[in-house]
Amino acid sequence: MIVPVRCFSCGRVLGDKWDEFKERTEEQHEDAKQVLDDLGIDSYCCRSVMLTHVDLIEDVAQYKKI
Repeated sequence: MIVPVRCFSCGRVLGDKWDEFKERTEEQHEDAKQVLDDLGIDSYCCRSVMLTHVDLIEDVAQYKKI
């Protein structure tokens, strides 16, 4: 739901790279492989976290706990 701060497998910090990754892949329509290479994310575990994350925080934030 929220941006993954660290890789679940190796523990590498990924949270600081999420905004640039999202902007370049969704808004600028760049290839995800090239963006990950430019950001220096080389390991498979970190790449899978970045590629498979679904950002649902905006959808969930509209609901209130009763």
